[in-house]
Amino acid sequence: METETRSQETTKNPSLICAPVMADSIDKMVTETCKARELGADLVEIQLHTLKEFNPLEDLKTIIKKSPLPTIFTYRPKWEGDDNERLHVLRLAMELGADCIDVDLQVAREFIKSIKGKKPKKFRVIVSSHNYQNTPSVEDLSELAVRIQQAGADIVKIVTTALDITDVARMFHLTSNFQAPIIGLVMGERGLMSRILCSKFGGYMTFGTLESGKDSVPGHQPTIKELLDLYNFRRIGPDTKVYGVIGQPVSHSKSPIVHNQAFKLIGFNGVYLHLLVDDVASFLKTYSSSDFAGFSCAIPHKEAALKCCDEVDPLAKSIGAVNTILRRKNDGKLFGYNTDCIGSISAIEDGLRSSSSDQSSVHCTSSSPLAGKTVVVIGAGGAGKAVAYGAKVKGAKVVIANRTFERALELAEAIGGRALSLEELDSFHAEEGMVLANTTSIGMQPNVDETPISKDALKHYALVFDAVYTPRNTRLLREAEECGATTVSGAEMFVRQAYEQFEIFTGLPAPKELYWKIMSKY
Repeated sequence: METETRSQETTKNPSLICAPVMADSIDKMVTETCKARELGADLVEIQLHTLKEFNPLEDLKTIIKKSPLPTIFTYRPKWEGDDNERLHVLRLAMELGADCIDVDLQVAREFIKSIKGKKPKKFRVIVSSHNYQNTPSVEDLSELAVRIQQAGADIVKIVTTALDITDVARMFHLTSNFQAPIIGLVMGERGLMSRILCSKFGGYMTFGTLESGKDSVPGHQPTIKELLDLYNFRRIGPDTKVYGVIGQPVSHSKSPIVHNQAFKLIGFNGVYLHLLVDDVASFLKTYSSSDFAGFSCAIPHKEAALKCCDEVDPLAKSIGAVNTILRRKNDGKLFGYNTDCIGSISAIEDGLRSSSSDQSSVHCTSSSPLAGKTVVVIGAGGAGKAVAYGAKVKGAKVVIANRTFERALELAEAIGGRALSLEELDSFHAEEGMVLANTTSIGMQPNVDETPISKDALKHYALVFDAVYTPRNTRLLREAEECGATTVSGAEMFVRQAYEQFEIFTGLPAPKELYWKIMSKY
């Protein structure tokens, strides 16, 4: 049954997963080819230049005989003048039964000329070009692909470097329109989606490492496990809709984990990615087709994203920030929403209701437990605006504290609240039993030792909420708990806003239990 499912999914996604095998001995290489098969790779790329000692005839025989997966051999130059030796080894690999070799464009013509008339029927030559500086124009990429093909390539391989996430669009244009088998990948965190969406945009193959950190080229190769389990790679096809979280930084986000599992559970044809975006307007303008159907907006893009939307939900407009964008099917227009507000406020209210000091409000359904309380919001960005606006609507007295006082003042005036500088926060004591909400990235991985407020000041708060959820238990929350406050993790807000987003993206009821179950592991 498992095999049957795999074959059906593979039909949908024709792109292959190749595992780079890098080791300093033949025995380790053979072990890694077996591991690649266990993890679910389709073939392995044997990188001969990583070997410390190499006896070509015997070692090639061993690998070809013992590898449980089809083999690609590559032998990158280590020093000037070793081309003849490398080409001899690659010819030998072909003669001994390798499935494929990867040779760089500079020596491709010479190599292909040397195997003329000797090439086995099923043997294929990948001719590759690596650009470690940038991603050229569409015209230059197309010209390069033609040159590689004319050199005699069976499979064209072009690898470039992303300086901006919009660079990947040029590679997608190439792979979607090229008429021969082509591998087109973009290095770096900004190029990550080129490795996941290759089957959507006509790519012949992607690469997945055996374990995290063992990249064969610089920068953000996903693992085989991530491709298969996190991104549901086998389910991605030409009709799959692309969603993702837009942020800077963004790799910490758990959104792809929860949304992709939810998509898979209900059979929704979508994939959700990490999208490292520097300029949100440029990103949305570049990826403007219906293929890119919706986005979550994280720090620092929530306010800028609002200005990019064609229409904005009244709540999001009132807040002045969006964290969710949907591209409407009928006209392609961008519609902005804010699910941060309901996510954060409901998490804080539930925390107040469950705290022993506020049992009186449990039975009071008509008013919010926030009514009449002083709520101090740290941060005046998109998330801060959502919490401040939501608390104000619930009847709270809102105080905004921000590193830039002018920003705090602007938000405070907009909602009829009070503004403080971060320095004033430690001595602020309007009343006992206040509520504190950190909406900044202070304390987020990797800066886990940071906190926005001194521990001594926390004794005046009944509840402390931290929008940061990586780590789940921040220094702020640990110190608040030690001071006797009820604490609410950003994970509580994250789950609530995430399943609201799911319903906006899909138009279907969210599998809420799944979202809570996944996040409970973190």
